[in-house]
Amino acid sequence: MRKISTAGSVFVSVFGIIVLVFGIMEFVVLGRYGVEGVCWGPLEMSGMWLWWTGIILVGAGIMYMSSANNFESNIHQLAKSVVASIMIWIMAGMAIFDKVAGSIPGEEVWVNPPADFLAGCGPPFTPAIFLLPVSLVIIYFIRQRHRASPNTSSEHLVEE
Repeated sequence: MRKISTAGSVFVSVFGIIVLVFGIMEFVVLGRYGVEGVCWGPLEMSGMWLWWTGIILVGAGIMYMSSANNFESNIHQLAKSVVASIMIWIMAGMAIFDKVAGSIPGEEVWVNPPADFLAGCGPPFTPAIFLLPVSLVIIYFIRQRHRASPNTSSEHLVEE
């Protein structure tokens, strides 16, 4: 478990820095360009929720980085990383829903044809969608923690 936990500490440290940088970038974009935002290739930072996404990403980045210390031995550190991941999952879920729901209505017809619908679901994406796949790695560390714990069975939950 020592090798996995070292990898876990490195993962949450590096990923925390990346998430924190995205959060700070959102504040910089908001300060420089306002809610109109910017679009750099497949990355888009705009909208009236830019303040909140910046706050959430900065908070998640700080939580990731603070959980790197004693990641292997303290369940509370893993829990902080899980909460930070859930914050990213919620933001990404809202961004995905926004893309799908925004692609349904058409301009001349009520519902877009399939080709236009798929084109509307394409890039540019918000930072949360790019962070989503990497944040799912925390599930691996949860499973490893569960396998390494002595009480892996659910027999102790059954009342007799």
